[in-house]
Amino acid sequence: MLVIGIGPGSIEDMSQRAKEAILAADVIVGYDTYIALIRELITDKEVLSTGMMREIERCKMALEVAAQGKKVAVVSSGDPGIYGMAGLVLELSMQYEQAMRPEVSVIPGISAVGAAAAVLGAPLMHDFAVISLSDLLTPWEVIVKRVEKAAEADFVMAIYNPKSKKRVTQIEEVQKIALKTRPGSTPVGIVREASRPGEHVVISTLAEFTKEEIDMFSLVIIGNSNTFVQDGKMITPRGYTV
Repeated sequence: MLVIGIGPGSIEDMSQRAKEAILAADVIVGYDTYIALIRELITDKEVLSTGMMREIERCKMALEVAAQGKKVAVVSSGDPGIYGMAGLVLELSMQYEQAMRPEVSVIPGISAVGAAAAVLGAPLMHDFAVISLSDLLTPWEVIVKRVEKAAEADFVMAIYNPKSKKRVTQIEEVQKIALKTRPGSTPVGIVREASRPGEHVVISTLAEFTKEEIDMFSLVIIGNSNTFVQDGKMITPRGYTV
């Protein structure tokens, strides 16, 4: 059984290894939106898909099919080990007795944070922290603490799930926390639908970025004290003398 990272969205950004594994699979399991991204590769496959908030059900279903001896590919956007399905599949597989447990392997993919950074320029050239603002599985108090520590340590911060229809104020709280330790002029990049047809890129500042369109399809990268913008590119110096 394979857990496969299909990349940020474009078939061109999927690894050859991932593509070959999908083509070799008997059954493809995934979230409806991710299945749609690879539809052209799986026209002759058995497909098992579910909507949002049904991750456990989906992974259990995949393991049950794999236990029957079929070649199963669980697809996950970006990298399956970064807010993807790899961990959940492995955890659920441990519930099987050793003799019956499907062997699980993970195939990495280009993460959303990597895709967004490439579009912006080179904002992740030095130490950075990746933080999700979704509090469905993590208490908001824990998320706030992580943001505070990352801001104090001058990490570049890559923010997943920055804003939803119901969760609208959290990104503004992150802005307030970051403004305590870095100037309002600090560059902030916002990439929506990275590597997908509707890709949209904005480079703003820490003081102003919350005025831009931000949603669940966006990834926000907040620069550190050395990040700068030149010729439309957001760059965090590694420290080389140039």
